[in-house]
Amino acid sequence: MSQSLSKMWTHLIFSTKERYPFLSNKDARIQLHAYMASILRKHDCPTLQVGGAADHVHALFVLSKNSSVAQIVYEVKRGSSKWIKTQGAEFRKFYWQSGYGAFSVSQSHVEQVRRYIQRQEQHHRKITFQNEYREFLRRYHVEYDERYIWD
Repeated sequence: MSQSLSKMWTHLIFSTKERYPFLSNKDARIQLHAYMASILRKHDCPTLQVGGAADHVHALFVLSKNSSVAQIVYEVKRGSSKWIKTQGAEFRKFYWQSGYGAFSVSQSHVEQVRRYIQRQEQHHRKITFQNEYREFLRRYHVEYDERYIWD
């Protein structure tokens, strides 16, 4: 085969450092999500949805065939952290957690995941980020050690 083709939908999840609610301002959160989507697109990752709550983000995108998940996460975290620190004094101490979760999404579930990301504010009235994340790990059969998952 002479042409390399790929379409891997990825659901990326990570939180602010120690789940501090830096993103409680809805306008700032919306702007950050848009900025993150632009970073993903710049790295050839078509992005369908970026959303989240005061202490974490979700992104649904197609992973570039030329990049690893780790490379994309590095670029998104680095670029968005630098950008938000320029948006006001309340963001000067902003940091993302060091880890992340990246989960594959089948084409048949893309719309369902997009809607899930859009409804994050309502969703987190009932469940904490930590419990939501544990549920993803359970559903995807990811083994983890609770002592090292949070920072």
